[in-house]
Amino acid sequence: MNKKLEELKTRLMEIGDLNGAGGVLAWDQSTYMPQGGGPARGRQMATLAMLAQEKQVDPAIGKLLDDLRSYEESLPFEDDDASLIRVARRDYERSTRLPPEFVARLNAHSSETYMLWAEARPANDFKKVLPNLEKTLDLSREMANYFPGYEHIADPLIDFADYGMKAASVRKLFADLRAAQVPIVQAITSQAPADDSCLRKHFPDAEQMAFCEEVVRAIGYDFQRGRIDKTHHPFTAGFSVGDVRITTRVREDYLGECLFSNIHEAGHALYEQGVDAKYDGLPLQGGTSAGVHESQSRLWENIVGRSRGFWEFFYPKLQKAFPDQLKGVSLEAFYRAINKVERSLIRTDADEVTYNLHVMLRFEFELAMLEGSLAVRDLPEAWRERFKADLGIVPPDDKDGCMQDVHWFGGVIGGVFQGYTLGNVIGAQFYATALKAHPGIPGEIRQGKFEALHGWLIENVYRHGRKFTAPELVQRVTSSDVTIEPYIQYLRTKYGELYKL
Repeated sequence: MNKKLEELKTRLMEIGDLNGAGGVLAWDQSTYMPQGGGPARGRQMATLAMLAQEKQVDPAIGKLLDDLRSYEESLPFEDDDASLIRVARRDYERSTRLPPEFVARLNAHSSETYMLWAEARPANDFKKVLPNLEKTLDLSREMANYFPGYEHIADPLIDFADYGMKAASVRKLFADLRAAQVPIVQAITSQAPADDSCLRKHFPDAEQMAFCEEVVRAIGYDFQRGRIDKTHHPFTAGFSVGDVRITTRVREDYLGECLFSNIHEAGHALYEQGVDAKYDGLPLQGGTSAGVHESQSRLWENIVGRSRGFWEFFYPKLQKAFPDQLKGVSLEAFYRAINKVERSLIRTDADEVTYNLHVMLRFEFELAMLEGSLAVRDLPEAWRERFKADLGIVPPDDKDGCMQDVHWFGGVIGGVFQGYTLGNVIGAQFYATALKAHPGIPGEIRQGKFEALHGWLIENVYRHGRKFTAPELVQRVTSSDVTIEPYIQYLRTKYGELYKL
């Protein structure tokens, strides 16, 4: 059995290496690659993806997994070997449904569509990318149909990001969350919004990047195993436990863009860097689901990074970095500015109170497009109508409407947005549990100390990688199923104080 297990690990490591190399190419495409490299890059990424897929579906892996089943069943569920075999089997069974030719086709199309989107969005030219987006929808349906027996066509696509979730369960969660959140949104937005003019002065690029590096280093991001670079749409790329990179974007006329995108992406990176090194290159490496991954970016960005205690420590440092811009701006004024609540157009700029409304809209549009009740060509108008109904504002153009997110233009349609809201919910649930274990965490944050929180997350969440599914992990960590209560309580407490609700 040991020999078979080692052979399985060798084969899985080869797949991990190919995917890691493809990830480096994708990172380079989004950061430093010259425009002329686009066509070749698409071919290169497609080749690597096809090779990885061919290795992933090799019948020899299936045979090894069958031979190792009795060994797996003889071990405790949480044992490393048992978990590796279990997760590898899940990946194998899922991957064998997807022909290598389809994977190559999808990757080549996604690369081409991303490059078109990068040109078309600044030009507000939805028609330029429309044919490609229609093909993306066709490919997304084709992908779902390799997994027959679903209740909703989105279910297989949701499963890729948040294993075990279905369209029906997400809809139920969203309904409960909407019922609890809408009254909070209405109560706050009926008041005059906070003054955030202190964030909208001239903040030079280099000084912003230097301060953000100081912040993410302080919360635990390891620059010996990472770096920060600029891109159109911030993301985190993990190629190994020892190489996890952050990307960001800077607006010199708005301090919040670079600052909070860095903390957000650092939350993702802390998760990837915190995975047990013995899982490196194997299927257990990485985050267990989109929702759990997002729980870390939202926990660090909002629950920690927008807390009063966090800025009791960092605000004097920020004032020192920008003495002219923040002269005469009190900590309280700054705290209110970074927690301003208002109806807004851009999801990534949305405050944490209205943010989920943006996610719900996108999730429901995904379902409608997949069902065929919404044509891609009608997406811009549907977007404007839904935004007016949900948020009381109308996007002035497609650039800040249906073209603002990269997801549909660099991947598939379906299963790509629900993780953001699941992350808000799970992140609050994890944080509430951490406070029970370490009640002194808020006081430590006020002193610029994050070791207790970061260490608790490594021990309870990060180190396990993909060992447990999201529901299993949440139950293991919090002794509860996923619940919205800690999140709603967090919002009511924080914004009740800020807005005198």
